[in-house]
Parts: sequence; C-alpha cells; structure tokens
Amino acid sequence: MFLETIVLIAIIILLFVVMQLKSALSEKLDFLYHQIQDLNAKLAAKEQQYQAPQEQRQPDAQIQPVNIPIPVEEKPFTPYVPYQRPVEPVVPEPVITPVPEPVLPPVAETPVIPEPAAIEEEEFIAAPEPIARIVAEAQVQPQREYIPPARKPSFSERNPDLEKFIGENLFNKIGIVILVLGMGFFLKYAIDKDWINEIGRVSIGILCGGGMIALAHRMRKSFATFSSVLVGGGIAILYFTVTIGYQQYHLFSQTVAFIITILITAFTILLSISYDRKELAIFAVLGGFGAPFMVSNGAGNYVVLFTYILTLNIGMLILAYYKKWSVVNIVCYIFTIILYGSWLQFDVVLSKGKPAPYAGALIFGTLFYLVFLAMNIINNIKEKTNFNAMEIGILLSNTFLYYGAGMFILNHLGGGDYRGLFTAAMGVINLIFAYALYKHDKVDRNLIYLLIGLVLTFITLAAPVQLDGNYITLFWAAESVLLIWLSQKSGITLIRQASIVVLALMAVSLVLDWQQVYWSTLNSKLTLTPIANKGFVTGVVVLAALILYSRLLKTEIRSILFDEVKTARTIIAITSTVLGYFIICFELNYQAAIYFPQTKVLVLGAFNYLYLIVVAAVIKDRLEESYKLIVGAIIAVSLACYLFMFNFETIALRNAYLQGPNGSFANYLFHYVLVILALIALYYLYKFVKNGKSAQALLIFQWVGSFFILYVASAELDHLMVTTQYWKTKSIYTILDNTHKTGFAILWGCFAFLYIYIGMRWKSKNIRIISITLLAVTLLKLFLFDLRNLSEGGKIAAFISLGVLLLVISFMYQRLKKLLLDNDRKSQETQTEDKPEQD
Repeated sequence: MFLETIVLIAIIILLFVVMQLKSALSEKLDFLYHQIQDLNAKLAAKEQQYQAPQEQRQPDAQIQPVNIPIPVEEKPFTPYVPYQRPVEPVVPEPVITPVPEPVLPPVAETPVIPEPAAIEEEEFIAAPEPIARIVAEAQVQPQREYIPPARKPSFSERNPDLEKFIGENLFNKIGIVILVLGMGFFLKYAIDKDWINEIGRVSIGILCGGGMIALAHRMRKSFATFSSVLVGGGIAILYFTVTIGYQQYHLFSQTVAFIITILITAFTILLSISYDRKELAIFAVLGGFGAPFMVSNGAGNYVVLFTYILTLNIGMLILAYYKKWSVVNIVCYIFTIILYGSWLQFDVVLSKGKPAPYAGALIFGTLFYLVFLAMNIINNIKEKTNFNAMEIGILLSNTFLYYGAGMFILNHLGGGDYRGLFTAAMGVINLIFAYALYKHDKVDRNLIYLLIGLVLTFITLAAPVQLDGNYITLFWAAESVLLIWLSQKSGITLIRQASIVVLALMAVSLVLDWQQVYWSTLNSKLTLTPIANKGFVTGVVVLAALILYSRLLKTEIRSILFDEVKTARTIIAITSTVLGYFIICFELNYQAAIYFPQTKVLVLGAFNYLYLIVVAAVIKDRLEESYKLIVGAIIAVSLACYLFMFNFETIALRNAYLQGPNGSFANYLFHYVLVILALIALYYLYKFVKNGKSAQALLIFQWVGSFFILYVASAELDHLMVTTQYWKTKSIYTILDNTHKTGFAILWGCFAFLYIYIGMRWKSKNIRIISITLLAVTLLKLFLFDLRNLSEGGKIAAFISLGVLLLVISFMYQRLKKLLLDNDRKSQETQTEDKPEQD
C-alpha cells in the first residue's frame, strides 16, 4: 500500500525545484558578486602596498633592477662574477656601480627589502641576481609560529542566521516527508479506485525513485545538500517499491527481491563515493540493514542474515576507512548491536524449549566483535589522532557487550566449563592488538594503555570465573608478582598500578578462603590435615608472593602510590609480618581445637610471645625507633593478657589436674613454657625502652616491669604450694590462704632485697625506691591483714625472714652509703649542667 507515495514525490518535487530555483540562483549570484568585489578591493590594496616601497627605492627612473648591496667586510664573501676588478680607493660616499639589467620576476612576486644604510669608507658590489634573491628570501621570511588547530564552531556559530538555517535546511527535509505522505494518500486513493494495477504501481514507484535520483544528479553541484536529500528519498522509494512488489504483489521471488535490494545498496554506496557525501552512505547503511526485513518470509535463517550483515559491515567499514566517515562506523555499530541483540534475546534466550543455536550465536558474535575492534584500531592508526570519548566508548562497549553475550552463551555450552577459558581468550586477543601497536611510536598511547587495561582485567577475571576457592587466591598471588616484573621490563606504569589492585584482590580472597577453610570446616565433621591443607598452603604462597614483590621493588626507582618506593616496601613488610602471624595463628587455633583443646589458650599465648620475640629480635638493630615503639606496645598488651587471661587459664588446668578426671599434669606443665616466653618478651621490651633514650619511659617501665615479675612469681608460688600440698582432706582454698599470708610476705621481702641489690649494683635510685615501696607494702599487709589469722609457725617464719632481710638491707645501705651519696650528687650535678642557662 505504500506505492501511493511514489508518484506524488516526483511531481511535487519538480514543482518545488522550479519554484525554488530562481530565488536560489539569485542568491548565489549575489553572493558571487560580493565575493568578486571583495577580491578586487583586496587586490587593489595589495597593489598599492607593493608600489609605495618601489617608488621610494627608485628615485631614478633609469635604474630598473632591484639589487641588494652587500658590504665588503675584512673577510668578504666573494660571489661568483665573470670578471675580477681591483678594489678602488675608499671614497667618502659609496659608489653604486650599475649592472646590466638582470632578468627578474615581476615586482609583485619579489620580496621588497628596505635599502640598507650607506656605510662609509666601503665599496659595495652588486651581487648577482640568484644570490640577491637568496639573501632577500632569507631576510624576508619570518619564523613560522605555531598556529593551534581551529576550534570546532558550535551550532550557533555555524548557523548565525536561524531563519536561514530553517528555510534552507529544515524545510526541504520536512517537505520531502510531507510530500511522500501526500503522494501516499493520492496513490492509495488511485489504487482503491483500481486506476493502477500491481505492475503499474511498482513501475511508477521505480520511475519516481529513479527520477528523483536523476534530478538530484543534475542538481548535485548547485544544490549539494538538497540533492543528497533527493537521492535519499529516491533510494527510499526504490527500497519500499521492491518490498511492496515482493510482500504484497508477489511480482518476484525472495531471491530476486533480495538481489535487487543489494544492488540498490551498492548503487547508493557508489553515489556516496561519487558525490563525496556521507549522508548517502548513511542512507545505504539504513537500506542495507533494512533489506533483509523487507524481503523476509519469516523462515528465520540466521546464518544467511548474519553473513549478509557481516559482509555489509565490512564493506561499509572499508568505505568509512578510505573516506574518513566515522559516523558510518557508528551507525553500523549501533544497528548491528540492535539486530544481533534482538535476535539473541528472542531466538536464543527466549527459545521456549526449542534447541537454541548457541554455537552459531557465539561464532557470529565473535566475528562482529573482531570487525568493530579492528575498525576502531585501524582508523586510529591511519588518522594518527588521539582516541576521543566516542571511540573509547565504542571500544569498551563492544568488548563488554560481547563478553556478556559470550558468558551467557557459554553458560549453556559445556555446563559453563569454558567461561574461564573464554575470559582468558579475551585477554589474549587484546594482548595481541596491544603488542602489535606498542611497537609503533605514532600510535596513540592511550589506546595502548586501554588495551593493556582490558588485558589485565580479563586475565584477572579469568581466575574467579574458572577456578574455585583458594585457586583464585593462588592465581592472583602469582599474577601480582608477574605484573610488577612486567612493569619493570616494559616501563608501563599502568601494569604497575594494576599489580597493586591485584594485591588488594588477593588479600580479600585470602580472607574469604580462611573463612571457608577454617571456620566452616571447624563447624563440620571434616578435619584438615595439619600444615598440608588449603588454608595454610594458600597463606604461605601469598606470603611468598609479598616477599617476592618487595624484593622486586628493591630495584624500583619509581614510586607506587607513595612519594618513595621505600614507603611501599615498608608497608609490604608490615603486611607480610601481620600475614605471617595470622597464617600460623589460624592453623594453630584450628589444630589445637581438634587435638589439644584444653591447652588451646596457652598454646596460642605461647605462640604470640614467641612470634613477638622473633619480630623484636629481627628489628632490634634495623628499623627506626617508631617501629620499635609499635612492637613494644604490642608486647606490653600481650604481657597484660598474661595477668588477665593466661594465669586464670593456668589455674583452671591446675585445678583440673588435681580435681578433675580429664586433667593432665602435662597440660599444667606447659604453662612454664608460657612463663619463660613472657619473661623473654619482657626483656626485649626493656631493651626497646632503654634504647629509646627516654628517662621518663624507663622509670615507668621499671615500676611496671617490677610489678609484672612480682605478679608472675606470686602466681607461681601459688601453683607450687597447691600442687605440692594438695590432699583430699585439705582444700585448695586453705593452701592458698596460708600461702598468701606467709608465703607472699617472705617472697615479697626477698624480691625487695633483690631490687635493693639491683638498684645498688646498677646505681639506680628508682629501683631502690621500688624496693623500699615493696617492703612498705609487705609490712603493711603483714600487720594490717595477715597477722590476726596467721598461725604461730607462719608468724615465726614471716617475722624472722623479714627481720633478717631488713637488717641485711640496712647493712647494705650503711656499707654503700658513701658510694650511693656520691653517685646521687654526681647525677644531680650532671642534670644541672645539662639544663640551658636562663637569661
């Protein structure tokens, strides 16, 4: 029913052209007239500009040639002349010797050089014409300045007269549409009245379309834009005529109709090349994509359809490549996505139980992806321009749309086993293009970095897509080391930055692996082999990757996220230390919960102290004081855990051994390992505080450390007395009560004596004060709390031991009084001298 459009198009367009021809020609003639007037004015101005200097330089009409005198210097440049003559004596005024008139180009083409000032006592010799011309050109031609490319004018700048734009540009397009509709109504009326049969209708359509194209060909030089619109209308009429002739009138078969539409498309492409109009190429693309639907019979042969679309895309992309019509690429890309995406949605995704052509969908999707990927890259290489936002958008959307379609298709092929391989293949394809372009210096670097980014993205995604569990972490660990190595070999910053992203992904994946391996398995009936299990092995591999990464950074001179490489290496070293702790801690916690649950807390405590001791021994003479301060703070917190956690756990093990059926003496004995390690950790803390050169911190440590040692000793006295005196008839409470009243008094007195001895030996007044304070607390405890309920034997032992200790301490003070007073006096004098003088 669309042939109604055809006859009216030809008639009304002819009338429209005749009406507009006169006014358009008049406007064009006026424009040319004004242009000629402007050119005449410019030529007259140029002529006056060249004549004025010529009259100033030629006061004597007889002297015609324009010679540039060259002064004779001490070492003159002797030009080539046919004879030699001696230099005449110097005269007050320079003598210009006339030379026979050389053949010179017109004055308008010769650069005018101002006459140089006369130089006294020198003779000037006119240089031959070629040399004069060279000198003149050298003096006249200024240095060319860099002219930046002109800014692309906006719509308002390109069309300052909106009325003219609407009248000349929009009205003709709108008019074509209205005329087509009017002719359609007319033909519909004629067909309804049976004025025209089927063959006549198709013939009229073909004649009208051909007539419009012929008319546009006649007007292509004077009305370029309007002729393009006419050609587009004629091509549209031809397409719809063939469609109606096949679909409604059945005048020819599907094959013939399809061949005719292909010929129309090819003819449109030839017209676009001949007229050099990209609008016609766009019409050809639209007609080419619409042709299969115009002659479709509903059979749904996707192989023929996509083969035709692929051929059309390749042809149009070649045309766009040679004609630099990027808009053709964009149109082809958009229509291909719409066509392929619609078919994938309705014929593959929504197949409704029918066998879907997954393999064919993947093959044609891959071909379309490669065509448009190559199109973007080849155009950039040819034009040698930077990628703009549109081209980057096409490249990224093309890549990820194809990847999404491929992942969906492969999810139904082979049970999804090839999705990881497909992801890796995407990375390899982009790697091939990136490697091929990396050798060309003139290729946009942003394109190369974009391709490298896609390579890294797909290689990184391949692990979680294809692998499960800890294998993802292992893959990322190896990839991070490989990327930093490649960045150092290639010098590409993007790869180095990608390695940091992979490191972060590796850390997150490791935490997820630990949660799955240790916590999930611990709550199930499954058990993990000690050491040789996924959690521990994966952690060790990640730790090794971090160490290798840090070793590679040792030779790095460029910063990574920080101002200095040293900062990055320090962060990796700290991360490795923490990671090593958690690797062993999680494994030990899991295995202890299975094999020795009663001593689990003490085992973890002993490991904490041992790990801190190793770290402290390593950094003791290597790192800065700030890092030692951090480790020292962690040691202090762990020692506090002994007071509030580990000692109570030891009490539970002791009581379980003495009272419970499940107790074990070996479990109780293990706490001595914890005590020894805690004291060693305390020693390293003392070394850190002492080397910190802070007197105030050392004084605080002496008080806290003395208290900790006394607490541990008191707790061990409790354990010793309970384990040696416990019987079924004697309760633990009774033993502890006697120990706290008598034993603590003797023990604390001995420690006070020890502190006095150490304070005197180290000449430390603070330690001696600690000793005196401890003695005072012991005496107060004895007389205020313990004396009333103390047994006779306890009183005798406590008072005798304390009395002896006090006498010995007093004797030591009397014996060393002079030495201690002299040492205190020297210390005060030293502190006074160190203070700055006050004005």
